[in-house]
Amino acid sequence: MSSHSAPFSASIDQLDEFDTIIDVRSPAEFAEDHIPGAINCPVLDNEERIRVGTLYKQVSPFEARKVGAALVSRNIARHIETHFLSKPKGWKPLIYCWRGGQRSGSMTVVLGQIGWAARRLEGGYKTFRQRVLADLDTLPPTLNFRILCGPTGSGKTALLDALTAAGEPVLDLEGLAVHRGSVLGGEPNTVQPCQKAFETALWSALRGLDTARPVWAESESRRVGRLHLPSVLFERLRDSECLRIEAPLAARVDHLLERYADLIADPADFNAKLERLAGQHGHQRVGEWQALVSAGVWRALAEQLVTDHYDPAYRRGGEGLYRRSGAAEVLALPALDDATLAGAAERLAEQTPLTP
Repeated sequence: MSSHSAPFSASIDQLDEFDTIIDVRSPAEFAEDHIPGAINCPVLDNEERIRVGTLYKQVSPFEARKVGAALVSRNIARHIETHFLSKPKGWKPLIYCWRGGQRSGSMTVVLGQIGWAARRLEGGYKTFRQRVLADLDTLPPTLNFRILCGPTGSGKTALLDALTAAGEPVLDLEGLAVHRGSVLGGEPNTVQPCQKAFETALWSALRGLDTARPVWAESESRRVGRLHLPSVLFERLRDSECLRIEAPLAARVDHLLERYADLIADPADFNAKLERLAGQHGHQRVGEWQALVSAGVWRALAEQLVTDHYDPAYRRGGEGLYRRSGAAEVLALPALDDATLAGAAERLAEQTPLTP
């Protein structure tokens, strides 16, 4: 960083010092990934960015800069009128683009001339992304995880929620991935984030955890839906102490019927998802399950999916995925209702020691 740019720049380590983080990249770039908490105020929208880039390559950089300057000026003016007129004199915004170049520089200059303490992020999103990847290698080894194990329907996610309510540190991998972790597990009316955004969400969660307190997580495979866990984090989770939840079949079925109520409400979508199991169980068996869906015989369907699909799959792969699962302490629960899980979470919180 040159001495000329120093007064107008800030580093990744200063993110928390600013009132607002402004991403001036295009909406498409912002949608792929962005710094947590940032707002998108593009100085060039998707089409404008393509237009200026084409001019730069096919005509000349000078022509591209003329057109770009006009577009950027109009867009910055609109953002000031729409978003920033109410900001007080002491407002401190941090502004970034892809590499900390002209797009973020333009808005930083204008907001600074108004009188706000605007700063441009050194290296932009590119430098932020490098920090995320580096920290995903260094943060997991500093944390002590406790893993909730058990087959599908044993209430692992619900117990994580209860532990959060009890004040325990939790890393909710399924929540961050927007997926329930099984072949039927897509969250209703949602789309999973892209891999970059998932890694940013993991980074944000990990950096907020206290290294002196054990962190609860549930046993996941390397993939959660179409996303994959970073290698260092996954290996750290696999080496962690385990707690296995055991509950009666009836309790698990009750829990699954509640948790997958959205599938029950849309039988056509449920049957489409069941079709994915044909490679494992054959079209005849899947057809029998689909017939139960069409007839609305939900409890029998849930019991068969647990005993014939989920439990065998867990015994084949999930049971041995976590290296200390064989020595896991057992948490036997008579039911998986909210009150039972809340009580279990309170007891676990009382028993959890600080990490030395």
